[in-house]
Amino acid sequence: MSAQHDAAIIGWAHSRFGKLEEAPDAEALIGLVARQAIADAGLEPHEIDAVFLGTFNGGFQQQDFPASLVFQAVPELRFKPATRFENACATGSAAIHGALDFLGAKRGKATLVVGVEKMTSTPGPRVGEILLSASYLKTEAGIEAGFAGVFGRIAEAYFQRHGDASDALAAIAAKNHRNGVDNPYAQMRKDLGYDFCRNESEKNPYVARPLKRTDCSLVSDGAAAIVIAEGDVASNARRAVRFRATAQVNDFLPIARRDIIRFEGAKEAWARALDTAGMSLLDLSFAEVHDCFTIAELIEYEAMGLTPEGQGSRAALEGWTARDGRLPVNRSGGLKSKGHPIGATGVSMHALAAMQLTGEAGDMQLPKADRAGVFNMGGAAVANYVSILERA
Repeated sequence: MSAQHDAAIIGWAHSRFGKLEEAPDAEALIGLVARQAIADAGLEPHEIDAVFLGTFNGGFQQQDFPASLVFQAVPELRFKPATRFENACATGSAAIHGALDFLGAKRGKATLVVGVEKMTSTPGPRVGEILLSASYLKTEAGIEAGFAGVFGRIAEAYFQRHGDASDALAAIAAKNHRNGVDNPYAQMRKDLGYDFCRNESEKNPYVARPLKRTDCSLVSDGAAAIVIAEGDVASNARRAVRFRATAQVNDFLPIARRDIIRFEGAKEAWARALDTAGMSLLDLSFAEVHDCFTIAELIEYEAMGLTPEGQGSRAALEGWTARDGRLPVNRSGGLKSKGHPIGATGVSMHALAAMQLTGEAGDMQLPKADRAGVFNMGGAAVANYVSILERA
């Protein structure tokens, strides 16, 4: 489905991503952003009509049923409707769509969307098991290295059809780490350089061939929150970022039922969103996309229509997606550098895009930021969400 909206993002808050020992659980992480986002929107808590919380959990935390945990941070929200959303790594965008549907149904005028995940207190092997539960376990449970193994297989299949793209994957990793230096919320703020990302080493071993450590996003804690309001409230806000179009496209869960290196659901979501917005891809100033692994970002270049199928490497190697390229991609550093707390990721992407569009992105700020595309993906291109954003 795709849709147009008169709703807009009018406030946001974002925690640092990484191993956050000062926040021992999801409840504490929610406390870092919920009230702050409402204040940033220029609203009082009583003006929020509903809460939408995105968290994957899946075993990261014993405490589940988390929607009303937001009330721990903002008790004035008591008796407001609060709902938990989950759609694997696209959980944050699922919560955003819930808020947009609520506003579109005229059930209220302002909503709080929070995305959160606490991952680092879970042992590494268990993290892999939890994440792999978002694959089709009947046929994919035995894949080694968890989701890295899934995307390793995707990379192998891509290389077999289109040729070795290792140089392009290293260029994507190096770009995103270079961009992450400028992001104060990022987990890893270090310019690793192309050579380090390209070559296997003791510090950059293979995780699931052909993917090395620098090809994989980070296990993270973090939270992000946005306030989404309908037109009348948004028009009175000090700034607003409008949803010009959104699309959600889901695909089969089993990899075996799809041509996995084509990301057909992602391609359909981009096409629907751009059509609804009445725009082409190059009408966008920048994009934030789901680089859970570098091969994902590469294939997403093709799915969004930046290059023909099989030619995504050109965009990476020729600098098309660099900060000064024809379509900057992941100026925030992406999941690769920023980190990937599952439930927080989609909300973070929208918050950071809103910062760009309002000129509030600090050292990340692009010289031209009029319209943005956001792509958040759950599983191996199973849940696909695209938002086209512009400053209202």
